[in-house]
Amino acid sequence: MCHELRTITAYLCPTFIGVLITLASTLVVTMIISFIAFLVGFTLIGLSSAWKSRGTAQDYYLASGSVKPWLVGLSAVATNNSGYMFIGVIGYTYATGLASIWLMIGWILGDFLSSLFVHSRLKSAVTRTGEVSYAGVLSHWYGADNSRLQRLIGIISLFFLLAYASAQLVAGSKALHVLFDWPLWAGAVLGAVLVTLYCFAGGIRASIWTDAAQSAVMILAMALLMIVAIVSLGGMGEVVIQMQGVEGFLDWFPRDLALPGLAGGILFALSWLFAGFSVIGQPHIMVRFMTLNDIGEMRKAKSYYYLWFIVFYMLATAVGLLSRIYLGESSSFDAELALPVMAQQLFPPVLVGLVLAAIFAATMSTADSLVLSCSAAFTHDLLPQKIQRPIFIKLATVGIACAALGWALINEQSVFSLVIMAWSGLASAFAPLLIFLCLGKKPSQLLSAVAVVTGLAVAIVWRYMGWHSAVYEGLPGILAGLFVLSFSLRLSASANEDEVKASVHG
Repeated sequence: MCHELRTITAYLCPTFIGVLITLASTLVVTMIISFIAFLVGFTLIGLSSAWKSRGTAQDYYLASGSVKPWLVGLSAVATNNSGYMFIGVIGYTYATGLASIWLMIGWILGDFLSSLFVHSRLKSAVTRTGEVSYAGVLSHWYGADNSRLQRLIGIISLFFLLAYASAQLVAGSKALHVLFDWPLWAGAVLGAVLVTLYCFAGGIRASIWTDAAQSAVMILAMALLMIVAIVSLGGMGEVVIQMQGVEGFLDWFPRDLALPGLAGGILFALSWLFAGFSVIGQPHIMVRFMTLNDIGEMRKAKSYYYLWFIVFYMLATAVGLLSRIYLGESSSFDAELALPVMAQQLFPPVLVGLVLAAIFAATMSTADSLVLSCSAAFTHDLLPQKIQRPIFIKLATVGIACAALGWALINEQSVFSLVIMAWSGLASAFAPLLIFLCLGKKPSQLLSAVAVVTGLAVAIVWRYMGWHSAVYEGLPGILAGLFVLSFSLRLSASANEDEVKASVHG
């Protein structure tokens, strides 16, 4: 009997193990098929935009100013809310708790305040100047030939946008690494190839069309994960009880602030207000509003943008809070992987593929915008002769995508850190100048360049000194640029007054 039992066991164990292996393999294959199906769908949408291409630089970079308000709004949301949202914000919320809500409040409020007097004026300047790049519009706002300023803005844009693009590729590769155990380079390469395909085909129109589809998948995936996580944890009441059991998790401000107490909390919230205000300094986002078909539709475009933005950020914050309860705390766990890990544990394979596609959608929706903005900076702002032939413009786009991929492969910084560095650098350099131009001021080319360099330098030094742990470096950077412009213009006005008085008295 024992001999027969051993024989049966010897036969069944390998068979059972084989069944488990086969089942696991089938689940992985299902996830991969689901994931690839969504990516193919996005790519085909982007490629189909080539049918509307007019074969000009204006069309490649600005879609000939023909984009509908709802597409502008959804595309801007997808571009703004990138791998930073899926990987960075959820990871930060997992580690920090309820205090991360100030990221949402500050970011959206700051973004909204800046939009009140910038977006429409920027679109008007695009129409007036005929420029196709962010740097070109800023440097030719009043029609003067400020080519040196354009090159300066172009160089800064190219460097920081490349850093930003590499962060998006890293974010996507992290998710693939967790779910499929693919090497980290594989996701970065896949993202770069797909972005290159449809950017090569249709330029910014392809980017905007895919952004709209991607933003829908992003919202759907985040909403599904939030609902399933709440149900699996026993309902909303049980979730709140468990959150209350984690020390400091429901505090209104982080405990590790450089300044203790209410003062530190207020400074923390103010920093994120300036982070949102910094949106106007991001060429890859502002170019979306530059493509609008009619300046009279700007309010409608912004309505779509902010409604979608608020819903998405609330879902991301909720999922970040739930991930800490569901996954627990571990010193060895990479918080930036909270979303893909939780999806893998909660969802069936098809929906895991959906979440992974959403993460990739987020990274690609920003990466393609960044690559195109870099391409515009290179072909339109930096070269002595502006490139107009579409084939050379497209080849430049391929080269930029390869450069972003190379940076991603050697990157050792976290997604959150790399994005904030690029974000604050661009904002500190460009936001002060754009604000003054929108207010009707006319700074000289030299003064504009000094303000751009000063704002950027202050932000870099602030971060290098480690002071960004207390105050987001974009805040002092933007204020420094504004001070240079306002002080210099005031001195100039005072000097003109003195000349007038002297001539009168003379």
